[in-house]
Amino acid sequence: MNKLTIALASAASLAIAACAEEPAETDAYDDTTVAADQMANADAAPGTLVEVAQGDESFSTLVSAVTAADLGATLSGEGPFTVFAPTNDAFAKIPEDTLTELTTNDTETLGNILTYHVVEGNVDAATLTQAIEDAGEAGYTINAVNGGTLTATVVDGNVVLTDAAGGTATVTATDVEASNGVIHVIDTVLMPQ
Repeated sequence: MNKLTIALASAASLAIAACAEEPAETDAYDDTTVAADQMANADAAPGTLVEVAQGDESFSTLVSAVTAADLGATLSGEGPFTVFAPTNDAFAKIPEDTLTELTTNDTETLGNILTYHVVEGNVDAATLTQAIEDAGEAGYTINAVNGGTLTATVVDGNVVLTDAAGGTATVTATDVEASNGVIHVIDTVLMPQ
């Protein structure tokens, strides 16, 4: 009889919880919400690079691309890795038909592009900035895991990455921690050649 009472009480508790009013959702996605979420989860250990990206709507295109290129397991691995992560707006600069071709038919090229954004080791913003200063005007050469190189410089107080094709991306946010590395947010997708 005691087990029946506990089961009924548990079921009643679940029913009440299920009927509870959902918190109001906001349509706006802003940095204030992200900052509040990060502060609320400050005591929780961060997830892997992939999990952190999955938890941020501004990286949904990146997450889809990582999945299409079958890089999820690699970027969830031990690392550590530093990822220069393009936002959805950065991917929007690529013509839609090109992005569709990459994510559906040319995943090998997509994988090469994505791994061009990844560096072995945990390179935080302070370390990167110091390396740029130490390198001088020519800039600091970064070796990506795909074998390509990027050049990092400081332009008007911002870290700017120059890719092999001569394109540039500005770092817009730094030191987003993950359990297996760090993410620096960039505003343009970098191209290896």
